[in-house]
Amino acid sequence: MNSNTIPAVVPVAEGLIDVSGAVASLIGSRCTGCGIHYFPQALSCRNPDCDRKVLEAAHIGREGRLYGWTLQAYRPPALFRMDDWEPYALGLVELPEGLRVLSMLTGCSVDELHVDMALELVVETLYVDDSGHDVLTYKYAPAAKNGAVA
Repeated sequence: MNSNTIPAVVPVAEGLIDVSGAVASLIGSRCTGCGIHYFPQALSCRNPDCDRKVLEAAHIGREGRLYGWTLQAYRPPALFRMDDWEPYALGLVELPEGLRVLSMLTGCSVDELHVDMALELVVETLYVDDSGHDVLTYKYAPAAKNGAVA
């Protein structure tokens, strides 16, 4: 690889995040009949009152609010690879689309976290694979408002 080559990046799971635009988003589904959102993507609407059951891809989760959190203090099994593992905050993030998403939290200490904290989606390298690709995952960080953290 020469110095002009941009390292390849891959998502931790296909169809989970979209990093192709200026702002990253989660890739979920939205029912065209009742408007309910799903994440990760679903095959059909699970709303028993919906007659349509047809889903389309939906970009969701660019911002949210912290519903609750805990500290992940033990290393997950080998299936969940992470370079330079350290304990981390794991939060339940409430999205405007009506979903709650489990996510790693970043950008602040556990002591700074609080219920209803404004968060924004960020994409970070989880690890570097054997081919040298950055494997990306989504996380949530405190939302910056006018240069200040909310």
